[in-house]
Amino acid sequence: MPASALVRRVLFGLLAANLVVVGAKLAVAIASKSLAVFGSALDSSVDALNNVLALIVVRVAAKAPDEDHPYGHGKFETLGALAIVGFLSVTCFELVRGAVNDLASGTRRVSVSDMQLAVLVLTLGVNVVIAWYEHRRGAELGSELLVADAAHTRADVFITVGVLAGLLFARQGLWWIDPAIAIVVACIIVLVAYRILVRTIPVLVDQRAIPTRHIQETAQAVRGVKSAYAIRSRGPSDLRYAEVTIAVDRHADVESAHAIADEVEDRLKRDLQLHEVTVHIEPC
Repeated sequence: MPASALVRRVLFGLLAANLVVVGAKLAVAIASKSLAVFGSALDSSVDALNNVLALIVVRVAAKAPDEDHPYGHGKFETLGALAIVGFLSVTCFELVRGAVNDLASGTRRVSVSDMQLAVLVLTLGVNVVIAWYEHRRGAELGSELLVADAAHTRADVFITVGVLAGLLFARQGLWWIDPAIAIVVACIIVLVAYRILVRTIPVLVDQRAIPTRHIQETAQAVRGVKSAYAIRSRGPSDLRYAEVTIAVDRHADVESAHAIADEVEDRLKRDLQLHEVTVHIEPC
């Protein structure tokens, strides 16, 4: 089965689990009037939205290269990971605004039952399983989108732990703990968004994927290559491309020159885990 189909299968399962978590947290948030729980539900809803987005994006990213996209459609998946940052930004803004308003007014009171706490503990367990499974499958399938979303789900685990602690304090009359926890939740989400940006931006702007020196040394180690230059590389770790120009003996015949180029291509793919290599030949 193609990797893209396996990714979609994983995403369908995650979407179902995340919807259950969102429903449970929203029910608790409405009943307890807890801003922190609502923020946690909003954060979990982003997970569900990410799953829907990912299902659409992965389908597009799996298309074969065509005339308009000679390097394939893999960056659409990276764009999907970047869109997660947009969802997270909205979450942070709403959380901070509501929390600051509550701290300023001092009017919100939280009332949570033992049953509601038990429901939140259950959602915590579900999130732990989701984060572990999604990261493992993302690494196995080489999916940036699954790995990025797993990072967000891991943050949701810590968020839920903080929310539970805040509710326990709120039951003791410390009403301000609830909006304070909501602000902490927003800070965690900002950190997750930053980490996603650090990973996706270099791919989108075609940052060098491999140090030029490594490509040069590997190419020049092939017999018949006098020098290697005009080196470029791009792409994520699982789909890297490179171009290199090699100088060969000007008296070498066409067949010999192409045999050297083929060996350079094979060695670069093998030693540096490159997906595709373009080798240009220049007589010297």
